Parts: sequence; structure tokens; C-alpha cells
Amino acid sequence: MQKKESDKETEGLRLNKYIADTGYCSRRKADEIIFAGRVTVNGHLMIEPGRRVKNSDVVIVEGQRLKQPQRCYILLNKTKDAISTVSDERDRKTVMDLIQGATKDRVYPIGRLDRNTTGILLLTNDGELANRLSHPSGEMRKVYKARLDKPLPYADLKKIRNGVMLEDGFAKPDEASYDKNGDETSVVLTLHIGWNRIVRRIFETLGYKVKALDRVSYGGLTLHGVPRGDWRYLTPEEVRKLYGSK
Repeated sequence: MQKKESDKETEGLRLNKYIADTGYCSRRKADEIIFAGRVTVNGHLMIEPGRRVKNSDVVIVEGQRLKQPQRCYILLNKTKDAISTVSDERDRKTVMDLIQGATKDRVYPIGRLDRNTTGILLLTNDGELANRLSHPSGEMRKVYKARLDKPLPYADLKKIRNGVMLEDGFAKPDEASYDKNGDETSVVLTLHIGWNRIVRRIFETLGYKVKALDRVSYGGLTLHGVPRGDWRYLTPEEVRKLYGSK
């Protein structure tokens, strides 16, 4: 029962984010409107910005019914040096610059790849899916190819397979092997863990520096047919599989 209640608490979008995602106003302004008692959900007054709502709910803000925009799902092959954010205060290139023209609706990345990591990044305006994929219980399978600053002996590869202790816990890859298209400096890791800089930190514990890191698969999706810096829309079947992956 406890698990079911926990799952229910993470369904849908927070009310303030739902309002912001429609383009009605910013999330901060949405908080003000909610606290002022000018929002109802399914006919009931709502004064909690964190209350979860679904697309099937009737959300009325200041007398106007809001609806989420048409869903958009983009798979991007991220380039190095692109920031995985919607905007950057230092005016650096972001992933939004790489998908210009893809949609007129506001989309945002699901999770992040650090600036120097390349590969698969999903962007969407589907808050429910983003929440499902980002939640720790989602356990999304991710595959990374890492190029190290020096060869990795088999003894150290076995240590990685057995798991290493990091600051935030024990990290054990699902799989770890040499890249069949490379040498002993090229390693492929498969992980469900989504901790920050997880791959780089795994190697750092054994004294290796990752010179290049590429995420080649995410939840079964691959980079096939998508050149670096390019993007494509997900198919309806791919979206259904992502929803069923949790």
C-alpha cells in the first residue's frame, strides 16, 4: 500500500508547473495566483502549488481553462559544449540552440548531460513523462561509451564490474566491457543509476580521467540515423515504450 501511495504522489505535474507549461505565466507568478485563490481543479479551489494534476483534470485559472500544448518528443544527439538547460545566464550555447525550428511549443530536457558529454538527450513538454523518466524508481537503462586517458587493465575493469563506493553510495554498473571498436582506453558502461557525473566518478575512483563521454542509448533508444548536433521526433511507438518502461 505504501508503494502505491508513493507512486500516486508523483503522478502528473505540480499545479504551478502545469500552469507555467501552458505559457499562461511563470511558475513564480503561478504560485501567487494559486495562493490568491484564483485557481480551481475539477471545480475545487486549490491553494497548494505542489498539488499534482493530470492532463485529464479541468484546470481553471482566473476564469480561463488551461490546456497543455500538443505533446512534442525530441531525441537530440547533443554536441560537446552545449549546456543542457533551456537558457544560460552567461549566454553560452544550450541544447535549445540545437533544436531551433523543431517546435513552437516550450520544451525542456529530461535530466541533463554535463557540458562535455555528448549523445542522447530527450526534450519534451510532456511533464508526466519527464517526471516518470527522471524519478529514481524509473531505473532507465543508459549506455555510455567512455574514452580514458590511459589503458584500463582487465583487473580494473573487473573492479568496476563489481562496483565501487562513491560519496553518494555503492555504484555497480549493469554491464562493463571494452568497446569492441576501440582499444583498452575505450570502455562501455550500462547503468540504471542516474547520479550526477556517475560515469566520470566511477573511473576517477580508480585513477582514470574520462577524456570523452558519449551516451549512445537511453531507455532502448539509440543514436541510429541522427548525426551529432542533429535531432528527430520520437515515434508514437517509442513514446509508448518509454511510458511502459517504469
